[in-house]
Amino acid sequence: MIIPQGMLLIDKPAGMTSHDVVDAVRRIAHTRKVGHAGTLDPFATGLLLVAVGPATKSIAQFVGMDKEYEAEFVLGATSTTDDPEGEIRVQGGTVDLDALTTAMQTFVGEIEQIPPDYSAIKIGGQKMYNAARKGKPLDAPARTVRIDLFELRSMHEATADTPCTISVRIVCGSGTYIRALARDLGAKLGVGGYVTKLRRTVIGPFNVTEAKTLEDLQKIGISVALAETPHS
Repeated sequence: MIIPQGMLLIDKPAGMTSHDVVDAVRRIAHTRKVGHAGTLDPFATGLLLVAVGPATKSIAQFVGMDKEYEAEFVLGATSTTDDPEGEIRVQGGTVDLDALTTAMQTFVGEIEQIPPDYSAIKIGGQKMYNAARKGKPLDAPARTVRIDLFELRSMHEATADTPCTISVRIVCGSGTYIRALARDLGAKLGVGGYVTKLRRTVIGPFNVTEAKTLEDLQKIGISVALAETPHS
């Protein structure tokens, strides 16, 4: 695939919204004509495609690409936002390795997934996260998403002080919520779950190893960063 001149691969840091990254690139590039293809939650890190100048006209072709993530799930607790930024409720319970791997495989393929209450999806013209913040969460219809790989990388069993945590790798289609996947896996196991760490490593043919940080852009400048971005 050919990536248009003007598209940047950015390694987003934790604590910034995707729009924060766009604003930072606008300041560095001295132009308002900047956009991104595919949002990352503030707590998440990793690959974000950012278009500068005329490349903003090509953003739509990148939004629907498959994604790959590395994540850490907590099993044995829930979060009101399904991530570490919400109110955490520890439920406890044990997680058996065989039961875990069996449950994980039930999510591979095309599945029906209900978006998190704290998501930007609009229902009746209102964003879900705005309603949730007001204590009036909206009922979102389930959507069909696709998960190609749900791989367990490591498991740390629960102790008296901490719930079970697992590290996973996920390859999925566009529109899949990893927060919802953690929530639903925990529910299937009967212990609750949420995602505590999330890093996007791949979008389509592009890998985070090819990405620049915002600090890189500040040091070398936009023109050099654009020249160094892979374009095929």
